[in-house]
Amino acid sequence: MQSPREGTAASDVLVIGGGIIGLVTAWRAAQHGLRTAVTDPDPGGGAARVAAGMLAAVTELHYGEEALLGLNLASAARYPGFVAELEAASGRDTGYRTCGTLAVALDTDDRAQLRELHAFQQRSGLTSQWLTGRECRRLEPMLAPGVRGGLRVDDDHQIDPRRLAAALLTACERAGVVVHRAHADRLSVVRDRATGAVLADGSTLTAEQVVLAGGSLSGRLGGVPADVLPPVRPVKGQVLRLTVPRTYAPFLSRTVRAAVRGSHVYLVPRENGELVVGATSEELGWDTTVTAGGVYQLLRDAHELIPGITELPLTETLAGLRPGSPDNAPLLGPTALPGLSLATGHYRNGVLLTPVTGDAMATVLTTGELPPEARAFSPSRFSSRPSPVASIRQEQTA
Repeated sequence: MQSPREGTAASDVLVIGGGIIGLVTAWRAAQHGLRTAVTDPDPGGGAARVAAGMLAAVTELHYGEEALLGLNLASAARYPGFVAELEAASGRDTGYRTCGTLAVALDTDDRAQLRELHAFQQRSGLTSQWLTGRECRRLEPMLAPGVRGGLRVDDDHQIDPRRLAAALLTACERAGVVVHRAHADRLSVVRDRATGAVLADGSTLTAEQVVLAGGSLSGRLGGVPADVLPPVRPVKGQVLRLTVPRTYAPFLSRTVRAAVRGSHVYLVPRENGELVVGATSEELGWDTTVTAGGVYQLLRDAHELIPGITELPLTETLAGLRPGSPDNAPLLGPTALPGLSLATGHYRNGVLLTPVTGDAMATVLTTGELPPEARAFSPSRFSSRPSPVASIRQEQTA
């Protein structure tokens, strides 16, 4: 007879990581009839506690990320149905708002860059409207008088990531997902196949399939072969939360973002009066210290954009770690190690990509393959050996 520390808990799917990506993967897997478990010491926490929740497929467009744009747009299109389904399943509000986004420029150089972005958006088939500074201030009267112009993007919306995570956790529990509030120390590998995980207390969870969805920690899980370990790094982001008193309402009606002397800042107004200001981007390893410099930079840039912001109460300062990948895009699907799939490396777009990631991972877990819209983001693009699925395809076409 095995002792309790040596006992196993068998599942069809074990998801390592209980952030929004891990939870949506577990929820979708359970909906497909798979016995599913999640292990995380703080399910619903992680980067979601810090993220602003911008669903900005258009205004987050960057040069060289055209392939990622397609995935972002596919996920944005699924958001209304996804939110309706999740709120019905969980009984929780997610704070989803179809309020649009206004990106503005404060000087001549920033205006020129915003004009270039507008042209790039148009070439990419995206919808955005160029506005003069006066037209921007008509939309958002709190903007600084020096605003030189802007882009109105009516399809870039927002959601509250903390509420989203809470809803996903409740939906998982209602769908029968077993949640283990424990840290996974190592991946269990038996005869060259992932079979589960060893937890911090020495106990073992076994599963037919394992999904590594540990965010910025994904590359630190023990027991993962070196050529399969995801190349994910932590990128620090500091974020502020302020409160807009009722006497100030309406303060902002939509998300406002800008480049101020080359540094990016955004302000995301919630319906409950919270105003999120972010975010720094710092390559500082695992440091999550809130610094005076980071707070100063955000408040300085936000004040140039919205002078009245300095009158608001500052209610929270936080720093979190985004899971960055070499090409700023996620790693989704089967790895070269049988039984192990990845759902990590979402960097700036984890909240935006939540619906499409859940759907893609459900397809992987039930069919073994990624759906067409996600195939460009297979972990095999960083691996020295092909995944089992790729090897089978090569044999079939040989």
